[in-house]
Amino acid sequence: MKRIALILAATFPVMAFAASQNTITFNGQVTDQTCTVAVNGNAASPMILLPTVSATSLSAANSKAGETPFTVSISGCTAPSSTALAIKTAFLGNNVTSAGNLGSSGTATNVQIQLLSAPAGTAIVLEGVTSVAGLVLPSAQTETSHDFAAQYVSETGGATAGTVTASVQYALDYL
Repeated sequence: MKRIALILAATFPVMAFAASQNTITFNGQVTDQTCTVAVNGNAASPMILLPTVSATSLSAANSKAGETPFTVSISGCTAPSSTALAIKTAFLGNNVTSAGNLGSSGTATNVQIQLLSAPAGTAIVLEGVTSVAGLVLPSAQTETSHDFAAQYVSETGGATAGTVTASVQYALDYL
């Protein structure tokens, strides 16, 4: 009997440790407001095509090229009655670099995609789920939009020719 108790006592701490390594965290929001979101008019799987640029335009450290605006729009919202409602766009980058840009899985080297808060706006530094202001739903309205932008950036310089592919997940942050 003592052996069984000893084995059980030794087993539970290991199980607790193992369980903490296999934790799934779920995040979400409960809100009075819900809207339908689209990017450049596409509600599902939008794609932003950046222009083709020369590798020489990204030859120096922190070079930027090919800024391309894209629009996040919302519709079907509950109209706020007295004051405008600020709604943030939450971005979660896939393959985020140490500079907070989107790392490319394409064949070009030393090239990242940088998101901007607006055309010619400030860089959005992605750190986990990053909520960015911009969408403002005016009182008595049910839809609005905000323009963001994306551009190539060469953090270290010396970009080489090739494809650039990066992705980011998005959602609305009503809080």
